[in-house]
Amino acid sequence: MKVTKKKLELAVTEEIISQDQADKLFTFFKALPSTGPSFDFTHVLYYMGGLIAIGAMTLFMNLGWESFGGWGIFFISLAYAGVGFKLANTFQVKGHAIPAGICATFVVALTPLAIYGIQQAMGWWPDDTVYREYHRYIKWHWIFLEFGTLAVGVIIAWLYRYPFLQMPIAVTLWYMSMDIAAMIAGGRPDFELRALVSMYFGLAMTLFAFWVDIRSSKSGDYAFWLYLFGVIAFWGGMTSQHSDSELSKFIYCCVNLLLVGVGVVIVRRVFVIFGAIGCSIYLGHLANEVFKDSWLFPIALTAIGLGIIYLGLLWQKNEERITHQVRSYLPLPLRELLEERTV
Repeated sequence: MKVTKKKLELAVTEEIISQDQADKLFTFFKALPSTGPSFDFTHVLYYMGGLIAIGAMTLFMNLGWESFGGWGIFFISLAYAGVGFKLANTFQVKGHAIPAGICATFVVALTPLAIYGIQQAMGWWPDDTVYREYHRYIKWHWIFLEFGTLAVGVIIAWLYRYPFLQMPIAVTLWYMSMDIAAMIAGGRPDFELRALVSMYFGLAMTLFAFWVDIRSSKSGDYAFWLYLFGVIAFWGGMTSQHSDSELSKFIYCCVNLLLVGVGVVIVRRVFVIFGAIGCSIYLGHLANEVFKDSWLFPIALTAIGLGIIYLGLLWQKNEERITHQVRSYLPLPLRELLEERTV
């Protein structure tokens, strides 16, 4: 929970603390170094500038760079990486965690470009595709760029330990899930195989994110980006599966309900958002296909909705007791994680 001056004033009004204590607490909290992102103008500028710089060397790379040749691309990437390292170290020494993490992330984002350059220079590039297509098309030979990026990303994340460094690692894992499907199929895979690989790869990434979440619960949110792209890959692959069985569609709805429940328990909105979208898709299927002309369906759905609201009221009344009882059966690391999330 973010402590604001208004909240401290409310505590004074309730006579929990004195006005002098509120002023001293606000001054103390304001003087603490900011290590996590927040929605203020300074951090917006940090991330806007960082994402522009990262995008320039990734998503917005144009064909003009091909004129430098493989060695030219490689050494320019190294020069840019040197600048990124220098800025990251400078910001780190001065205690500016957010820009330091962004600059370190910029170095990781340069890795696939550098690997592409050296492969071109050594004559190891297998076809006439260019680097700008790395972020647009699925190709099996991108896998070498992805493994290199993961290796560099893990090393730099271990050295600097900033949560934002997980972003390029998560994106690379997401890309890898699609390119591995192409490799398995020996070319561009059919849609069903891509969806299946994406689903299982996303599930693995999400479970890995959960492990990271438990390990880093007291130091920083290192799991956010892994959760984001893991859930996107899993949910997207699952939603893309085709089946004419109503049982399969019902199971799909149950999995989405489970996502909502997991998101509420571990306080991760990405689970809740995609789970809610999946449940809406299933309800839309019921309304448009199964109960297309039924006057009873909207009435039943309204009753279900009101019933859920009533369950919410019951939960609110008994939340503390139920939560305490359920958590007593959980492993200690998971219990500590949930306590950190719900403070």
